[in-house]
Amino acid sequence: MIKAPVNKIIPFSNVDGPGNRTSIFLQSCPFTCLYCHNPETIHMCIHCGDCVKTCPTKALTVVKKKVVWDQTKCVDCDTCIKTCKHMASPKIRMMSTDELMKEIRKQKGFIRGITVSGGECMNHPDFLLELFKKAKKEGLTCLIDSNGFHDFKDYKELLDISDGVMLDVKAVDNKFHEYLTGVSNESVLNNLTYLVQANKLAEVRTVLLPNSPQENKKTVEEVSKIIQDKTIYKLLRYRPFGVREEGIKEIGNTITSEQEANKLCKLAIRLGATHTQVI
Repeated sequence: MIKAPVNKIIPFSNVDGPGNRTSIFLQSCPFTCLYCHNPETIHMCIHCGDCVKTCPTKALTVVKKKVVWDQTKCVDCDTCIKTCKHMASPKIRMMSTDELMKEIRKQKGFIRGITVSGGECMNHPDFLLELFKKAKKEGLTCLIDSNGFHDFKDYKELLDISDGVMLDVKAVDNKFHEYLTGVSNESVLNNLTYLVQANKLAEVRTVLLPNSPQENKKTVEEVSKIIQDKTIYKLLRYRPFGVREEGIKEIGNTITSEQEANKLCKLAIRLGATHTQVI
């Protein structure tokens, strides 16, 4: 039975694809983005035990050298996440697709589908394929929210059964992308072109950084030329909420101006990306 580490389930979301959706966040990511808003999803817990000492409700214990989370005692104060120095979380459930479908069915009558995110959900492709097959049988649409690290050409069956990929394109300049994420953007840009050609690109997102106007412009220009009017392009104004201290030091704690975002939105539309919007 395939299982995957589930960080969080949001029963109702209207920002993770069309309609009302259940969003599932899987743990682990190959990127370490400076501006990640949920950095606790990046790494798996190393069971150091630091969070156990600070948990105010004793929801965390160490059993056989592993941190164990008691969900019934947890009040979601996030003290453990603030304590963790490894960009991880002890509040992970290893769930099978049957267990996850049981959670999804609780609100099935009120949602259009599911969106699986992360971390990077494509770290768990076999789990996604099994989950999507079951969700599809129940009439739900299935979206993949991805940073594009993994080559979608290698996952044809999964891509075919999915209703599309919501792709993050953080930067087209490779050096800048490596600075932001620690990883090359070669696979991301290859996936961008491939998903457009395969008609599987549900939307593209780029975070606009307040102190990098030239990089913002360069990325918006290139992405717009590639996607044209084929999909939605969301320009996200950087917000410092949830960003770890290292990211704040590098990027700052200022929200990207509405004026800058609107200027880039007009540029994208002028270049043919007619479905561009500012978030």
